[in-house]
Amino acid sequence: MLSKEENILFAAEKLFAELGFEGTSTREIAKTANVNISMISYYFGSKEKLYEKLVEYRMNEGQFFSKDILERTDINEWEKIEKIVDQFSGKVRHQKCFYRIMQREQLHTKNPQIVEFLKETKMGFIAMYSKILESGLKKGIFTKNPPIYLLHSTVSGTLFYASNAKEMYKEFLNDTEDEEVFDEKYYTELNKHIKYLLKDLLGYEENK
Repeated sequence: MLSKEENILFAAEKLFAELGFEGTSTREIAKTANVNISMISYYFGSKEKLYEKLVEYRMNEGQFFSKDILERTDINEWEKIEKIVDQFSGKVRHQKCFYRIMQREQLHTKNPQIVEFLKETKMGFIAMYSKILESGLKKGIFTKNPPIYLLHSTVSGTLFYASNAKEMYKEFLNDTEDEEVFDEKYYTELNKHIKYLLKDLLGYEENK
């Protein structure tokens, strides 16, 4: 069951993705969320603060899953990398609206709070990869030490580009399957492709 605050956040997320921040009014958000417009002021204070709260909410979700993976002792460093790819890919697939907003923000944002959220999140991912790589190298699981910032760019860049180009690739493949069926197949192949690249970059051999 969604709280009223979350209901407003998710309604705003959909509209911000479709219309942009400037093109979305608080009246439209209230209508989509099926709440009185005064509720937006009550919970958030302003459209700007609502926007910041949405980014913070989604970014914190990412930080939680990263921390959980790092602390696991039942899987090795390569399996942690696999979990990160699977969960990150799942978020890009199922939270299309938010990631559309974020890609726009990375190019155009002037909001210092959003800039800071984006920076903190990227730094968090880089720190996570660093810890996993350092541990994996010490244990001999990985044999190569690629630049961490490029490792993160490989994962996120490939995911975002492939997600944005999905409809084009569906047309290129002349695939007439149901959207959900194609999505499942597409993201499964995408995850396998990213893991294949990472195995080579990290010098990981599954059966050594």
